[in-house]
Amino acid sequence: MLDKKWAKKGALLVLVVFMLSVVVGCGGGQTSDKESKGDGAETIKVGINCELSGPVASYGDNSRNGALIAIDEINKAGGVLGKQLEPLVRDCQSKTDEAMNVSAALADEGMVAQIGPLTSGTVEGSTSVMMENQIPLIAPAATANKVTVDEKTGKVRDYIFRVCYRDSDQGVRMADFALNTLKVKKAAIFGSTSDDYAKGLAKYFKEEFEAKGGTIVAEEGFMNLDKEFRGTLTKIRGKNPEFIYVPGYYTEVSVLIKQARELGITVPIGGGDGWDSPDMVKVAGAEALNDTYFTNHYSVEDPNPAIQSFVKAYEAKHKKAPDSFAALGYDAVKLLADAITRAGSADPVKIKEALEQTKDFAGITGTMSIDEQHNPIKNIVIIEYKDGKLVSR
Repeated sequence: MLDKKWAKKGALLVLVVFMLSVVVGCGGGQTSDKESKGDGAETIKVGINCELSGPVASYGDNSRNGALIAIDEINKAGGVLGKQLEPLVRDCQSKTDEAMNVSAALADEGMVAQIGPLTSGTVEGSTSVMMENQIPLIAPAATANKVTVDEKTGKVRDYIFRVCYRDSDQGVRMADFALNTLKVKKAAIFGSTSDDYAKGLAKYFKEEFEAKGGTIVAEEGFMNLDKEFRGTLTKIRGKNPEFIYVPGYYTEVSVLIKQARELGITVPIGGGDGWDSPDMVKVAGAEALNDTYFTNHYSVEDPNPAIQSFVKAYEAKHKKAPDSFAALGYDAVKLLADAITRAGSADPVKIKEALEQTKDFAGITGTMSIDEQHNPIKNIVIIEYKDGKLVSR
């Protein structure tokens, strides 16, 4: 009986050892999802989710170009933490739902962070995916205030950051410029009603302009993809404004300004960073754009050596000057690399924590520190169109 008893125990012990070996073989050697995305991978995968087609393809194309120049520079200098950055470039087609799909696919591919999309609406499409997967998103140009903060709860979106200023910042800046530099007291607003970007700019411009003693004599709107503005412009002209604020994207604004000048409207016209595109001059013409101004992130004419080095590299590769979207895409990647270096890790959670601690990061679009709502504290530039050239004011 004793021999049989020990024989059974011996068999049981062998079975337990076997099962433990199976568990170790199946699970013990595997890395976690975050490790496979970051520290355990051979490269550091960076998602670039941009509008490469659709209505604002100019923004996405230029931002992608700037981001890739930054990645190339970083890799040639030895990479980050001894690893090369691997860009995963995808097109969200300027669509909110496609931005979400792209982010989900990039998360599955092991990205540690995402650059883009560019507009506030497409970033909103990506946000839920990035939050659920705990992967930081750095928005180059999404300026709506709600991008980094939930308007309903006031809660900061933990994994969403940006390198651009907010709509409230640029709306206030243009109102102050119109009042104090252009010395106007009566303004009209004629902006897009199709998106939160333009509506936000109009709101903040109006609030600041009126608070500082100005008068809004007319408020009109247009829809994105509109091509005929003469009727409303004639109505606005009858109100005798000294300045017209036109928040919207270059696709509509370029046509609107051309038609305004054809109607004999000669007063200064201003807008936001959505104006920044070479297509503005191509469509409106250099003469029509004289005495027009927009808030922007940097000036290509800035003599700063770092800026001119970037401009030279971009022009050499793409045969054109880099707009602000190119500069912001470049800055987003450089900020990400800086955060990974400071974190000492490519783990997405640690990258997020390092981004939150960013102080005095020297970017092409200005020196910036990230505030408690994940927005950069930085300067806003006023750009004037003068005979087709962009001149910093």
